[in-house]
Amino acid sequence: MVTRRVTYRIYPSSQQEKRLHWARRLHCYLYNAAIANRRTQYQKFGHSVDYFEQQNCLPAFKEVWTDYKELGSHALQATLKRVDFAYQRFFKKLGKYPKFKAYRHYSGWTYPCKQSWKVSTNNGVNGHLELRDLGISLQMRGKARQWGKAKTCTIFYRNGKWYASITVECAPVRETGKDSVGLDFGCKTAVATSKGEFIENPKFLANSQEKIRQLSKGLRRKRKPQKRKVKASRRWKKTQAKISKERRKVANRRQDWVHQTATHIVSRYSMVATEKLNLKGMTKKAKKGSTRKRQKTGLNRSILDVGIGMLRDAIKYKVIEAGGLFVEVPTQKVKPTQRCAECWELTPKTLSDRVHKCQHCGHEDDRDINAARVCEIWARGQELASLDAESPSSTSKARTCTGSMKQLGAKKRRKLLAQRSSEE
Repeated sequence: MVTRRVTYRIYPSSQQEKRLHWARRLHCYLYNAAIANRRTQYQKFGHSVDYFEQQNCLPAFKEVWTDYKELGSHALQATLKRVDFAYQRFFKKLGKYPKFKAYRHYSGWTYPCKQSWKVSTNNGVNGHLELRDLGISLQMRGKARQWGKAKTCTIFYRNGKWYASITVECAPVRETGKDSVGLDFGCKTAVATSKGEFIENPKFLANSQEKIRQLSKGLRRKRKPQKRKVKASRRWKKTQAKISKERRKVANRRQDWVHQTATHIVSRYSMVATEKLNLKGMTKKAKKGSTRKRQKTGLNRSILDVGIGMLRDAIKYKVIEAGGLFVEVPTQKVKPTQRCAECWELTPKTLSDRVHKCQHCGHEDDRDINAARVCEIWARGQELASLDAESPSSTSKARTCTGSMKQLGAKKRRKLLAQRSSEE
């Protein structure tokens, strides 16, 4: 059993929407009050407040702020837990110090158990959501690929619309093929496979960039909000809403393309191999004093527009869900871009070299397809090596012997050719 998240769009009436905004505002105030309590206790008294102390203070807090008596106690505890998570990330140096959140930036709240909510749906297709602590029943639309036992529910408000994100404990079933494939991600071509196929880059952001740029240009001419009691003009708000809508379309299209592409790949191959990419390092800003800041900014935008990280993660969890194998080839060790898939020798290249021409064996192929083939060969060799290590007939000497990359590549190719001949 695994846990999957399903997001539904909910459609409240005008009165129900007021009720939802009221609850969202109270949870935002509680979040800020918990942060203020931790700050004050540590700065003035040197006392570190933890989650359990704030949880035990909730009954007394409700006696002072009586509006919170209507909300579910478990939902309030989940808001306090959200504050604790923010502090834990800060202590582990994974994030900045938690800050107060404005109401317009606070998304929503969570029901960690089914005490205050109930979902009624026909096997995960559409249905109704009942929020007992608010006394409302909401119509929801959406479809779950696999439905099961509902565990938690998160209500959030985004871009003028309400959503319900429900986690479901289920046993997903996904079909896959029996073949293996190597993948190489890039900007010009989104995905190149070891079978010689190309998946083109849809360029969602690049196609909408001009429209967003024109709207942003008009936004700069209008009165923007400022801290010293200067409110934004109505035209500024309308233009900002148009920009948000256009960016939301780009994000939705990219997410839909990622899932369709990942499903198409997983339905054909049970073993997927790709090189291990450091996307955070690849999309870093240009160094201070660099003369190529504009070029680096454009390259970063192109890498992020493809959604390589999203696509890799989607393929990974779908392959594992189908019972297949996902392998990440160590880039610095194997060097798929420079290594030849035929003789396993290295041929240095620059980013402008789009064709692989081996200096040793004369093999010529597309740069990305050759890298994808190297990833597949390395992954198949690792799979065969693991099977040999697990077999009882293999000796300890065979398991512990090591050699150069050239010898290792020759050994992998021999095993791969032997397996292919046996299959034929």
